Amino acid sequence: MRLSLPYQRRLAGETVEFHIDGNAAFTVAAALAAGMLGQAVAQHLRLPGIVLLLFIGFLLGPDVANVVQPGVLGDSLNQIVGFAVAVILFEGGMSLNLRRLRREERPIRQLVTVGALVSLATGACLVWLAKGWGWQRSLLFGTLVVVTGPTVVTPLLRRIRVKKTVSTILEAEGVLIDAIGAITAAVALEIVLQPSNGAAVLAGPSVFGRLAFGATCGLIGGGALSLILRYRNIIPEGLENPFTLAWAILVFQVANATIHETGIAAVTVAGFVVGNTRTHVGRELREFKEQLTVMLIGLLFVLLVADVRLAELLSLGWSGLFVAFGCVFLVRPLSVAAGTWGTEMTARERVFAGWIGPRGIVAAAVASLFGYELDRVGLEGGAELRALVFLVIAVTVLWSALTGPLAARLLGLKRGSNDGWAIVGGNALARTVGRLLVDDDQSVVLIDHDASNVRAIEDAELRAIHKNALEKPAMELAQLDTRVGAMAITGNEEVNYLVAQRGRHRSTELRFPVAITSWTRGITPEMVEELGGEILFGARAEVDAWAEKIERGYASVSWFELRGRTNGTVLTGATTRPGYLPLVHRRGNDASPVTSATSFRDGSQVAFLIDEQHSDAVTKALRQLGWTPLLSIREP
Repeated sequence: MRLSLPYQRRLAGETVEFHIDGNAAFTVAAALAAGMLGQAVAQHLRLPGIVLLLFIGFLLGPDVANVVQPGVLGDSLNQIVGFAVAVILFEGGMSLNLRRLRREERPIRQLVTVGALVSLATGACLVWLAKGWGWQRSLLFGTLVVVTGPTVVTPLLRRIRVKKTVSTILEAEGVLIDAIGAITAAVALEIVLQPSNGAAVLAGPSVFGRLAFGATCGLIGGGALSLILRYRNIIPEGLENPFTLAWAILVFQVANATIHETGIAAVTVAGFVVGNTRTHVGRELREFKEQLTVMLIGLLFVLLVADVRLAELLSLGWSGLFVAFGCVFLVRPLSVAAGTWGTEMTARERVFAGWIGPRGIVAAAVASLFGYELDRVGLEGGAELRALVFLVIAVTVLWSALTGPLAARLLGLKRGSNDGWAIVGGNALARTVGRLLVDDDQSVVLIDHDASNVRAIEDAELRAIHKNALEKPAMELAQLDTRVGAMAITGNEEVNYLVAQRGRHRSTELRFPVAITSWTRGITPEMVEELGGEILFGARAEVDAWAEKIERGYASVSWFELRGRTNGTVLTGATTRPGYLPLVHRRGNDASPVTSATSFRDGSQVAFLIDEQHSDAVTKALRQLGWTPLLSIREP
């Protein structure tokens, strides 16, 4: 039932009118609230947020409830979309890790160049054949189906838990292709609006020129922002996040004001620069941007979907559905096949990449802009073009969300359970344990909120998450539910205990070893055992002291093997061990951290961290307990 507007009600003897009809402020507020509600419900249902946002936008739009009325915003809708897209893509650029991009450089580069050209050509030909559109609208449609977008791809891949190589490639493609696709679409629109000015001949140079200009603006703007944020005394404490937000929007608008539609490239590159340089607000900035992005995505999708009328969708007919599914089964597979040809991606990885190709917020935003521009100059088909793009978005998102997990499982690309460890702490001791496990083919990720520790983790070629481990997003990024467990190796035993406590609330099946510094006060072994955790290293450990010894080269790792004894449990249960610390236990192909639950048998191998000042005495003592030295390894 549609809402009757304006709505009147008797209140305390007076008639109160709620002027909703034509109220632009109410439309924005309703879209914002509905978008956040949709995001919250989607998280509970473990669905990509866009799935519910598409439904909510239609439900609240003029064809049903008539609560959200994008038409009352007029030209302001495009301004709102521009500001929001700037923030969303700045956050997308920040999420790109330079080291990971270098490892998968070739497939990413080919997907956003060769793959994009194939998508454009096949998309344009598909709609030309199926709908009989002219070359102008077909070209515009082809440019719009090029983009995938991080707003849908990234949360989808996290939910599917696909292997890291594939997720890195698809996430990077989603961020970078937005800038390339948007600029290509802008050039195509100019060709359509001014077909007699030789614009088609200059299309290629125009695209590359705009990309270069946008990237240059992004490098300058992002570099300046990174320099400002590096020093604590320039921006007062507490103002860094809003300052960064304002700066990102400024970079976007300056680039756009200079050369049309270059702002997307500029803000993406600026985010990438800031995300890969050292600043003292790295973690806080990322969290602020992520939260803001979630809110803005909800707002935009509700507004943009509500702006598409049901009659426009129905007018597309069966040929519209044919085009939408053609983008799933023809356009995306062909673009991935061409874009990954000759790369090191396996056949299964290429099939999965071709299977997953949801379109996102940039496609929706640019389609709305195209519809507006075509209507403004009097060209027919703007509304139909926009409706078809939104139909493609709905079909590709639902297809990817519903079948993606099954495809990953059938192709053997889904990360299974008991897949390595999450380590809370980025100090030298935590990095040493992580390196030992990685060298034994364990999947390891280290979590720390300190920027210098995160940099040290990455310098050691280990995977890092720059977040507070006590907050939910950190463990979600670490994909804790796929791992053996999480071990806490910080110098604060209370933090270590809280990690285990909150981890046990999430799952009673995972393991949570924690480092403690005392045996009789503070966090005691009894407290850890009552929680269901384990004592890391089997005894108390001065984490900070050992980390400092490793940093200064005063401690090294040596492997020992237990021989001639049925057990070596004398290593665990001791209150202290001067001179050495058992780190990792290995038997056969199974490596795990040494904890109070570890038992040793004949043939067990253990990596000991040994104080160089007591090396001879420790080696002698371990020999007496049946342990034979194998080899030594310096701190990685």
